[in-house]
Amino acid sequence: MDTIYLDYNATTPIAREVAEAMAPYLYEHFGNPSSSHPYGVVTKRAIVTARAEVAALIGCQPVELIFTSGGTESNNYAIKGAALALRERGNHIITSAVEHPAVTEVCRWLEGQGFRLTVLEVDEHGLVDPADLERAITADTVLVTVMHANNEVGTIEPIVELAAIAHQHGALMHTDAAQSIGKIPVDVDALGVDLLSIAGHKVYAPKGVGALYIRGGTALAKQLHGADHESDRRPGTENVLGIVGLGRACMLAARDLDKNGAHFLAMRDRLHDAFAAELGDQVFRLNGHPQKRLPNTLSLSFLGIEANTLLAEIGEQVAASAGAACHADGIDVSAVLEAMQVPIEWAMGTIRFSVGRGTSSDDVDRAASIVSEAVRRLLPGSAGSVPEGKLEKGEVKLTHYTHGLGCACKLRPQALEEILAALPPAMDPEVLVGTDTADDAAVYRVSDEIAIVQTVDFFTPIVDDPYMFGAISAANSLSDIYAMGARPLFALNIVGFPDKRLPLWVLEEILRGAHDKAAEADISIIGGHTVEDLEPKFGLAVTGIIHPDHVIPNSAALPGDALILTKPLGVGIISTAVKSGLADETIARETGELMATLNRAACEAMVEVGANACTDITGFGLLGHLREMAAGSQVDVTLSASAVPTLPAAWDLAGAGAVPGGTLNNLTFVSDHVTFAPSISRVEQLILADAQTSGGLLISLPESRVDALLAALHERGVQVAARIGQVTAIGVGNIEVQV
Repeated sequence: MDTIYLDYNATTPIAREVAEAMAPYLYEHFGNPSSSHPYGVVTKRAIVTARAEVAALIGCQPVELIFTSGGTESNNYAIKGAALALRERGNHIITSAVEHPAVTEVCRWLEGQGFRLTVLEVDEHGLVDPADLERAITADTVLVTVMHANNEVGTIEPIVELAAIAHQHGALMHTDAAQSIGKIPVDVDALGVDLLSIAGHKVYAPKGVGALYIRGGTALAKQLHGADHESDRRPGTENVLGIVGLGRACMLAARDLDKNGAHFLAMRDRLHDAFAAELGDQVFRLNGHPQKRLPNTLSLSFLGIEANTLLAEIGEQVAASAGAACHADGIDVSAVLEAMQVPIEWAMGTIRFSVGRGTSSDDVDRAASIVSEAVRRLLPGSAGSVPEGKLEKGEVKLTHYTHGLGCACKLRPQALEEILAALPPAMDPEVLVGTDTADDAAVYRVSDEIAIVQTVDFFTPIVDDPYMFGAISAANSLSDIYAMGARPLFALNIVGFPDKRLPLWVLEEILRGAHDKAAEADISIIGGHTVEDLEPKFGLAVTGIIHPDHVIPNSAALPGDALILTKPLGVGIISTAVKSGLADETIARETGELMATLNRAACEAMVEVGANACTDITGFGLLGHLREMAAGSQVDVTLSASAVPTLPAAWDLAGAGAVPGGTLNNLTFVSDHVTFAPSISRVEQLILADAQTSGGLLISLPESRVDALLAALHERGVQVAARIGQVTAIGVGNIEVQV
């Protein structure tokens, strides 16, 4: 890849010598180490050798090591195993505020099991003060767990002093050494620890393998039960391939520790100095201890810049990690930066750069130039512009310039409800539909025969192609008019555009896509408004017309009504997968075309047949919008999950974790009002709550009109329209999801 990799704290490549050592165990040496025949003997010997290689790196006896599936399992076994084994002696655990979730979540779980937990604060550099441990430790303390070196800022904790205090009070000392192994000397006797965790993929070994050092005489409660592998401490046939790789990686780490450490330090400091020369020290600040820090780790905060925006700007050229995530509700700063009390205006722009064995001086110099150029463009008040020759047509991926995707980046429905509830309703008697309902558009009566329907909608890119983004956004905005049963008249553009990040031809393509979609709806776009923004945003303010007596609100569903959905669900999940590279171009194109499809035909069929209520399915998902319809209509409904049309690709992608944050928020929002049948899987729940962009219409109409509506929809080409449920009775907006 041409991308410069500066994310070695996230993971490392398998070293070539490691891969060569592993290769025979991938092919000819496949025996079970528990077998007594020659095939088993070969693999058993390989494990013995690997155990000795790992032990040599950290200065312990091979018998004191067990192999695990990685750092997380090692931490779980150490912390749970020690706490549960010593529970009769005490129930107090001490950890720090800057631990990895593989430690903090284990401690929180134990807290839920009745253990008392103390979390030690850190100073502005991320250091634990041993005096704080001395004050916190008691006769009931059974375990102290503090990481050796922090994964985000690189600060090296005073483990020697902490271990001494723990032992003075009869407690065990555990440290997570995932980040320090292979970068600085790690010796269990010098550190004084009883338990130490190792993660293979941080030290140029494969993923899925790790180790746990257990000092001789330390008792741990078993966490897995089965056969007596690993000296009866960790059952399961050994991962020979991974273990051989970890052993060889540790041997190489020990052999080249001084050389690698010097290289890391030189590259890290070269990068820091390059930023200082390019930007000056007023634009960024260092996180972590100036001296007591891993030689490869450089955490920098850039003032007033959003980290994920900066990463999006450099993502095709430099690979690094963010220390904060900005979204519609606010800024999520990492627990480490919060514990260090980094001011929010700095913390929001935190990027972790971590160098490795493969990092060259040229990599560092080019990365510093690329990042500095992006920072200058993004600085508040900057006059920067897109470099000449950058981003020709066909090269732009719009989703890389935004945090959220389409309607999935809406405010959480819980937050929106709270805000709107505090506002007074409109008192004008000509307002037929206003903010007191959850309808898709406002309706204002101008005469006995005419009412104006008005809506506005805009969002960030949900597809990479600018033309398709404009078309989808226009279709989404028009959908609000169609959901009221109205006819659109004209529209105005709403544009937020990052002219420092993207060339103006991108905006031209967005506007062209919207223009063509508006023409398909037989309307014109006759003006608009633009502002400069860090992210591209686009939408329409659409004006429509309807007879005052023919408005179809979302709050008039009646008991006995059937529910019809006109488009399949899953576009939020698929769009998230496309952005993360999990979905192929065919799926991306088909999903984009679906979102760009107007709800005009569905509206015409609904108006022809007649309906009681309607809403379009967008950012709050099917369950969220159905909940609004049911609550506004004061009814309860039943949904048949198997009848809901879905995009087939969404199932596997949701199972793979490609779920937008908006979808998770939607599921939380409706949780108090939705009852799922026991057989409805988590993935199916997510799809039903998936944040849609330009989704279909959800129509509530009398049972007697269902066949006529489905026939009218199918006649107009809306082939996937399906009956998905019914309104059961007067109620409070509850939803029962059946199979």
